[in-house]
Amino acid sequence: MELKAVVFSIPFGVIFVVLGLFVNLLQAICFLTIRPLSKSTYRKINGTIASLLWLDHIWLLEWWAGLKVKLYTDLETYRLMGEEHALLMPNHMCDADILIGFLLAQRLGCLRSALMVMKKSAKFLPIFGWTSWFLGFVFLNRSWEKDESNLKRSLQGLKDFPMPFWLTIFAEGTRMTPDKLSEAQKFAASRKLPIPKNVLIPRTKGFVTAVKNLRSFVPAVYDVTLAVPEGHSTPSLHTMMERKSTMVKIHIKRYPMKDLPQSDEAIAQWCRDRFVAKDSMLDKFRAEGTFGDQEIHDTGRSIMALLAHSSSCYLIYFAMMKLCQKFSLLSTWRGVGVLVTSFAATVLLMHIFIEYTKLPKQKGVQTTQSTRGKATDFKFN
Repeated sequence: MELKAVVFSIPFGVIFVVLGLFVNLLQAICFLTIRPLSKSTYRKINGTIASLLWLDHIWLLEWWAGLKVKLYTDLETYRLMGEEHALLMPNHMCDADILIGFLLAQRLGCLRSALMVMKKSAKFLPIFGWTSWFLGFVFLNRSWEKDESNLKRSLQGLKDFPMPFWLTIFAEGTRMTPDKLSEAQKFAASRKLPIPKNVLIPRTKGFVTAVKNLRSFVPAVYDVTLAVPEGHSTPSLHTMMERKSTMVKIHIKRYPMKDLPQSDEAIAQWCRDRFVAKDSMLDKFRAEGTFGDQEIHDTGRSIMALLAHSSSCYLIYFAMMKLCQKFSLLSTWRGVGVLVTSFAATVLLMHIFIEYTKLPKQKGVQTTQSTRGKATDFKFN
């Protein structure tokens, strides 16, 4: 971690750790006491509790890092978003996609019920992973033999969800990197498929299973395309900690679930076609800097996130000050040692989070020349 990220990780990390552990404690209590009596009530209360932690992440994006988000969609889709169950299918642009998903859900009123399909290792991340598990996120091993039954069971369990939910599935299966794009291009060329330049080729088994198990009670698929305008950096947890401002533009197209094909292969092909269309859309975006459709002008940064973070800061640091006074933590070597150890543990935990979200080191590849035009070059030292 660079010095600037380390320095900021201490005050933010203290809030994240203390608030997160408090959220996890409340979730555990509700899981043991309320869930056995009423699963619906548990989901409502649990979503509200978890949103306290997600709002802290949103504060980091909007108020600290200055992330700007512009949404492009038609007015009918905008009216329905947050009012209906939906399966979201975004391109996996970076490690901050999950946090951007929370931000979008909060703006459209369904942060409490923003669910995701994630890799199993994320479940074991302290605080974030535990919060996600209590919420009912779906965790996969990336082995279809192990994942199929778990995915079906989790999807069927959403039938009685008490409020409109968003379930996000990253069909590409992994984040975009130059190496992975190069591999996708070689695979596409060997199979005589359209060669991608901006997205990966989707792994369709999970998406097909999701559509088949959700279509009876989820009315729509939202095809979500994220892009960073030229001159802006791709957001990451690391750069946000360093307060590097950037912008993300999001295009959303709604597809009624009833209009999707019926057979497994046809659904899979529909998914692949959408990613071909995404690729073309991102090509056009790179040339024009916009998605062209009507832009939805939002109300700016979330006041709710600011209030939640400010309240958490005041309560947590006030409680810490009282503890220091009561136990004389600042006036004895033992007390100072306890504080230094606590701050060091906080820095270590934040370091683990940042390292976990970083993209893997690249091999210095360049993407191949596509028959549809010149692909973007990625060069690394």
